[in-house]
Amino acid sequence: MAADEFRARYGPTALVAGAAVGLGAEYCRQIAAHGLDLIALDRDETSLRTTADELRSRWRVRVEPVAVDLARPDLAQALAGALGREEVGLMVYNAAVGTVAPFLDHDPAHVDAMLDVNCRGPIRLAHAVLPGMVARGRGGLILMSSMSGNVGSAQLAIYAATKAFTLVLADALWFELRPHGVDVLAVQPGSTRTPGWLSSQPTDGAPIMPAMDPADVVREALATLGKEPLVVPGDANRQGAEAIARLPRRQAIELMSGITAKLVRNDRPRGD
Repeated sequence: MAADEFRARYGPTALVAGAAVGLGAEYCRQIAAHGLDLIALDRDETSLRTTADELRSRWRVRVEPVAVDLARPDLAQALAGALGREEVGLMVYNAAVGTVAPFLDHDPAHVDAMLDVNCRGPIRLAHAVLPGMVARGRGGLILMSSMSGNVGSAQLAIYAATKAFTLVLADALWFELRPHGVDVLAVQPGSTRTPGWLSSQPTDGAPIMPAMDPADVVREALATLGKEPLVVPGDANRQGAEAIARLPRRQAIELMSGITAKLVRNDRPRGD
């Protein structure tokens, strides 16, 4: 889609949650390259301001960086000022909390944080921006799921379950909002070279799985928005997902658990 067409469909402003680094920062770059202004959300204020400065300098767009904890229950109210000043035509929810650890090692507070950021956060923000898109008859919503949301696997039980939640939410909204002119897309990236992914890889050898560059993931996601309800970026990832889907459920769980059992224990940042 040409930049002018993209801006007419999804402009003038995009809201990106989890925008400071990794895939979120890359979404900001590619959206800014299409000429949209940005509201960029993240709790990492230092990295967020660095990304905002880059966007302003390189693409001459307006950027409002907002340092906010996406787990707060009054998220929509806390952002009312920023959202009220802009016409948001595109929302990308990239933020996530995803600990690599056995299920029984999670303390209740951290479980709540994963549920708040990964599940409640996108719903709260979607409720805040979608009415305006529906009223205008145009807009877009991108929700970042994960290939781990297709089948449970060791050390990722809660994270994978939240990503399954995101996938099903996006499916339903794709159908509900399509008659109103609003495009919805779930993105299921495989291994992608983000800070969170890098922190989970063994330090004494090659990565467990080949990884994509964030720019390639985002480019394919933006190209698919408005065409399909789901994209798995990368030919190898699509082939892998299709192969796993053909396996009996037990074998799929065992296969994925064998892979994730090799991951290094970590607390992934909010916003890969």
